[in-house]
Amino acid sequence: MKQFLTALFLLVCIVNSVAQNYDEAKVPAYVLPEILTTSAGQEVKIRKAWEDVRRPEILKLFEDNIYGQMPKDYDSIRYTLKNEDKAAMNGKARLKEVAVQVFRNKKSIQINLLLFVPNNAKKPTPVFVLINNRGKDNTDPTRKIKSGFWPAEMVIDSGYAIAAFHVSDLAPDNKETYMNGVLQLYPEHLKADNGMRAIGAWAWGASRVMDYFENDKDIDAKNVIVVGHSRGGKASLWAAAQDQRFAVCVTNCSGNTGAALARRQFGERITRINTTFPHWFNNNYKKFNDKENELPVDQHMLIALIAPRPLYATNASKDLWADPTGTFLALKKAEEVYALYGMKSKLPANPPGINVPVLKPPLAYHNREGEHDLTAYDWGNFIKLMRSRP
Repeated sequence: MKQFLTALFLLVCIVNSVAQNYDEAKVPAYVLPEILTTSAGQEVKIRKAWEDVRRPEILKLFEDNIYGQMPKDYDSIRYTLKNEDKAAMNGKARLKEVAVQVFRNKKSIQINLLLFVPNNAKKPTPVFVLINNRGKDNTDPTRKIKSGFWPAEMVIDSGYAIAAFHVSDLAPDNKETYMNGVLQLYPEHLKADNGMRAIGAWAWGASRVMDYFENDKDIDAKNVIVVGHSRGGKASLWAAAQDQRFAVCVTNCSGNTGAALARRQFGERITRINTTFPHWFNNNYKKFNDKENELPVDQHMLIALIAPRPLYATNASKDLWADPTGTFLALKKAEEVYALYGMKSKLPANPPGINVPVLKPPLAYHNREGEHDLTAYDWGNFIKLMRSRP
């Protein structure tokens, strides 16, 4: 009996330790780190000080404490067209299946890229590229299976190209096997507390896909929109923060360590992430389990790293886990950095209603009715954002 009671007590402690808050009245008081104050206490008032001093400081804080260092070096990269259909989608698009192979220290990994380009394009085409964290059937190149998660026909009909790659090519989303990808090229990161892990590997892969786009004459590489949902949305944010070649970032229902403020302790929390998905972020991040207020950064600062480029963040009404209010507040706090570039945010003072998208750059937002998902409604608004750009 004593052993049973002890086990029961431990179980209750574990359950309570990961219990999530969905009550706004229970959000604790918090103070966010200042975006525009340097580590030396200097106030940042001009763009040059942001770009030369404060932005690099913040980027390094995220690298060291959350996402891990982003490796820049590799020996070579090779692009191979594995399959092509010039009359895909009943003649509306050209399909390319490209192997992006990256070499380092006599090893290589391969990213399998799917790309549809509209056949009626008169010039290089902007492209949406999805970091796909769902099943590969969502991005079926034959189009026998079609999914609102990646509505390729809708995007092609709108005049844009659409691409996707799967996270498993970079790092399997598994705590036992995540190292069987990019980290085979960079094994030193596995030994470092601030080394790259799965989310960083997926973002690294997005940059290698960008390398390919710069070499494809059908693609306007100055207008690449990186898109991610949920954990993929965490990766799209990190990819755009690290790689300023991405023209626009879309982060869909990305929640904690995505676009939502950690200090609100609402919905998903750091402890839950690090316990359930210990392979996503670096070892140093574990130091902040149940200690959100000790973080030297919060997610408004990650959004600020994307300035002056447009960013579109979304939520879903039934997805409180991803903290819609915390996401909107993070966007609002990032406005001051966009202002350094003379860009005025069109976001309202308070979160807009359900299915009331705010689509004007530089900061766009909507809270869609429904569940945690990426849908045709979301994609339709991403397209509208692109059309609203100057």
